Amino acid sequence: MRRSTSVRTPARVAAFLALAVFFPAVLAVRLRADDKPSKLAHDLVGAWVVVGTPGKVEAPKPGATVKFIAGGHWAITEADPKTHVVVYHHGGTYTLDGDTYVETVEYANESTGSMINEKFRFKIKLEGETLTQTGLGNPYTEVLKRLK
Repeated sequence: MRRSTSVRTPARVAAFLALAVFFPAVLAVRLRADDKPSKLAHDLVGAWVVVGTPGKVEAPKPGATVKFIAGGHWAITEADPKTHVVVYHHGGTYTLDGDTYVETVEYANESTGSMINEKFRFKIKLEGETLTQTGLGNPYTEVLKRLK
């Protein structure tokens, strides 16, 4: 029997777990014919990795936080870089009005379960492959890079 030569980094493991949970829900979402997403809404779709905060951006580290955005849904997950165990995973739906992005937490694992039903507001700016979300009334100001 041949062993796989692929590397299972914590970020890849976390991304796989999030995809397994997140994307089946996204596939169930359908836009009405008259729902035309803005360019920003269209460009937000994808997988993103947290690389720091404004003014303090670094290369992603093993176990980095990965965020998925698609079809009005989002999910975020992080794995411990040593044990590969998911530290937290939660997600839900979002709305976008201009550059104001509002997330509603609809599900979470045990470590972030207290966030269920909470809403978090952000101003967002997308420049190329870099997304900056500035927390409005919350501490979650982050810079993310698109995963390819």
